[in-house]
Amino acid sequence: MPNYKSDTNGSGKALSTFVAFAFFVLSVVALFLPDSSQDEVASLLRGSVLRPFILTQETLVRRSIHAEDTEVLQERLDSLQMVIVNSSTLLEENARLRRLLGLSERNPDEYVAATVIRAGMPGSESMFLLDVGSDQGVTRDSPVITDQGGLLGVVRRAGATSATGWDWTHPQFRASAMTEDGSVAGMVRATPGGFGEGYRLLLNGVPFQQKLEPGVALVTSGLGVYPRGIPIGVVIEELDAQEGWTRSYLVRPVVSPGQATHVLVVVSEEGDSFDANLRSEDGWLVPEAAASEEPAQDIADTEARTPR
Repeated sequence: MPNYKSDTNGSGKALSTFVAFAFFVLSVVALFLPDSSQDEVASLLRGSVLRPFILTQETLVRRSIHAEDTEVLQERLDSLQMVIVNSSTLLEENARLRRLLGLSERNPDEYVAATVIRAGMPGSESMFLLDVGSDQGVTRDSPVITDQGGLLGVVRRAGATSATGWDWTHPQFRASAMTEDGSVAGMVRATPGGFGEGYRLLLNGVPFQQKLEPGVALVTSGLGVYPRGIPIGVVIEELDAQEGWTRSYLVRPVVSPGQATHVLVVVSEEGDSFDANLRSEDGWLVPEAAASEEPAQDIADTEARTPR
């Protein structure tokens, strides 16, 4: 009697081929969708099919954070206590001086603590996920800085409880930068490093008559979406190639995106989104229309700055 043979294997192979072809067609269609539609599809997938994997990776990241050396955390706590003790005296003196000079109080930046989650997939090296969203005041273009104070990137899409963003290695990342004294300004973006080196920052737009020496620190200038004074990097060297009447410099960033785990997201006081068309005033973004209506006393206040 001949042995019975099942055709299950044949039907299984046909089903696998059909599923693979279907995913291939969907991927091709997704490539030609507009950016807004791609973001919506990605958000839908993260909230449904990929949700268990994201939660698992988030749990692993949090466990690795909690496993950090206790002695390092204790040293940071001791340093923070010393800073608080010293700053309390400075704040009191600053408030006294502002009262004597009749200066108005500056609104402090507001931050939301978050955890960075990396997708770990090819093509998403410059992207990251945050476990905070619009419910916590996070909006599109909210700046993201590390717990050490350096600039990591910016939020590009905010959901209710999560958000996605770019770090400074993204090809479309741009930030207005200046020296700490504000004498030299330019625009920074990412640029590939040399052999065996990672990404660096490139400072463009420096006037030809101004020159920066290696070791000069750069911070955000306050123009655009980033508040003024966030550390960006340190000048390494000037590039030989000159573009017109400007100079370009290689910059060593202060933040290594791959090592960022705990971050702070800068949010506006009322949860409003940041606008690149807003003008910066002392690190805060204010509408140009409102800025033109400022009284003369506020302008004098800005010129007569006192230490914070």
